[in-house]
Amino acid sequence: MVSIRAKIKSRLEKFLEVDSSGYRRAILCIFIKVKKATIDELHEMLSSRYNVSRNTVASMVGYIHSKLGILRAHKESYKTPMVYLLREEYVDLLMKIVASTKKSTDSAA
Repeated sequence: MVSIRAKIKSRLEKFLEVDSSGYRRAILCIFIKVKKATIDELHEMLSSRYNVSRNTVASMVGYIHSKLGILRAHKESYKTPMVYLLREEYVDLLMKIVASTKKSTDSAA
């Protein structure tokens, strides 16, 4: 039986393989640095480097949260925005994958 960590690693690698624009890697790198953020904060950080809509950012974060399972979502009250937190147990795995896929894309370019 394959462990959950191995499944997440495989999903992360596939998620980054199809990253033609660089948005996905950028979002993951932001989560490595800040550990928690809202959609609006992520959009603000990404829009300084990329021409990306808020809906695109929200969609990617939703996918990362639901399908990859490396984020935790928290909401203080119904009036506050959802805060997404990077799960501590996946920080080292995420750093390794982002670094290794960055090297492979750099060498291919």
